[in-house]
Amino acid sequence: MNRSVRSRIFGLLLGVLMVTTSVLSLSTASQAQIGIGISVRIGPPALPIYAQPICPGPGYLWTPGYWAWSDVGGYYWVPGTWVIAPVGLLWTPGYWGFAGGFYGWHAGYWGPHVGFYGGINYGFGYGGVGFAGGEWRGGAFFYNRAVMNVNVTNVRNVYNRTVVVNNVHTSFNGPGGIEARPTAQEEAYGREPHTAALSAQTEHEHAASQNRALFASENHGRPAIAATGRPGEFSGRNVEHAREAGAPYREPKMTPQEARASGSENRARGLNESSRNEPARNGGGQERSMARPEKARSENNNGRNEARNTARNNVRNDNPSRTREGASSRQNENHNSKPSKQEKQAQKQQQKQAKAEQKRAAHEPHR
Repeated sequence: MNRSVRSRIFGLLLGVLMVTTSVLSLSTASQAQIGIGISVRIGPPALPIYAQPICPGPGYLWTPGYWAWSDVGGYYWVPGTWVIAPVGLLWTPGYWGFAGGFYGWHAGYWGPHVGFYGGINYGFGYGGVGFAGGEWRGGAFFYNRAVMNVNVTNVRNVYNRTVVVNNVHTSFNGPGGIEARPTAQEEAYGREPHTAALSAQTEHEHAASQNRALFASENHGRPAIAATGRPGEFSGRNVEHAREAGAPYREPKMTPQEARASGSENRARGLNESSRNEPARNGGGQERSMARPEKARSENNNGRNEARNTARNNVRNDNPSRTREGASSRQNENHNSKPSKQEKQAQKQQQKQAKAEQKRAAHEPHR
C-alpha cells in the first residue's frame, strides 16, 4: 500500500516537472522570436501568384510561402506547404519589415493565436490580419473551405465562411510597402508563450536554399515550385507552379554581400542615416524603383567624411592638454609678430627717458 502511494506521488511530481519544463521552453522561444534575425539593404520581390495544393489529411495546417535570404545568392522562395500542426496551436507567418533603410526579417512562430505578421496578404486565409482558414475545436482542426483546398472525402471537419480576398502582393511592411501596425490584441498575442518553426519547416527552408531555380535571380519572382503538398516535396503531382510574378521583377544593383547588414553596422548607424534615402527594392513593381548606387556611394562617402570630422573634433575635445598647447603656440606666434600694450608703454617710457638724458647732456657744457 505504501509502495503504491509512493509510486503515485512520484508520477505526479514527474508530470509537474515535465509541464514546467515545457512552459519554460515555450517562454524562451517566445522571447527569442521577437527580435529581427536578418537585415539587408534591398527588399524582397513581390509575392508570386499560385494555387494551393490539396490538403494531405486531417491535422495539417497551411504555412504560406515567403522569400528568404541567402548571403550567397540573395532572395530565394520557400514554397508554401502543409505541415502537421501542434495540437491547439496556430501559425503566425514571418514577414519582412522596412525601417531605417534596412529590411529586417521577423521570424514566424506557433502559438495559441495568430499575431502580427506585417499586414502581408499571404493568401489562403492569411489576408493580412489574423487567420480565416480554419480553427481548433477541441483537439480537432476544422477547415474553412472558402479559402482552403480540402477534399471532404479525406477531411470531414470543414465549414464554409465567406472571406474577402484582396489582390495585393506586396511582400514587406513599412514605408513603400504595407504600412500596417499591430493592434493592441495582436501585441498581446505576441506576448503569449509560443515556439519557433518545427524541424520539418526549417528543413523545408534549407532544401529550398539548395535549389537554384528557387532564387529570385533565376526565376525573376516566378518560382517553378511555388507550393508543395508536404515539406521538402519538390516534385510530383502535389507541386504547384507560380502562375505569374506578383509584380515586374527588377534585378538588384548590388551583390548579396554588399546588401547584407551586420549587427554592429546596424547599431553604429542607429538605423537613422539610411531612413532618409529612398528604399531600394528588389521587386521593382511593388512601389518605387531601386535607388541609384552612385547616389548611395556618394552619401556613404559623405557619411564617412562627417564621421572623420566628428572623430577629429572629439579627439580635440577629449584631449584638453593638446587644446591648450595649440592655444599657447598661437599666442606665442601673435606675441612675436605684434607687441602687446604693456610692451608699447614700456617702449614709450624708455624713449622719453632717452630724450631727457640727451637734453641734460646738451646743457651740461654751458653750465
